[in-house]
Amino acid sequence: MVYIVIEIQATEESAATIVNNYTDRNIAEQKYHQILSAASVSSVPVHSAVMLTGDGTRIKGETYRHGISPAPVEE
Repeated sequence: MVYIVIEIQATEESAATIVNNYTDRNIAEQKYHQILSAASVSSVPVHSAVMLTGDGTRIKGETYRHGISPAPVEE
């Protein structure tokens, strides 16, 4: 099975994404948590990680909203 981990960095004006593909779920989970670790201290206003299966089914996702809410919000 293929796992997709997407990093999303957004401001009010734009958004950027980085897409990563893995065949090992544990490695995909590792990348997901690496993104969130960086997002927790990021200066980007909205910094997110999303994990999907290859067919687009959402496994998990979290967002840090800096200056809005200090805690991650599970989406």
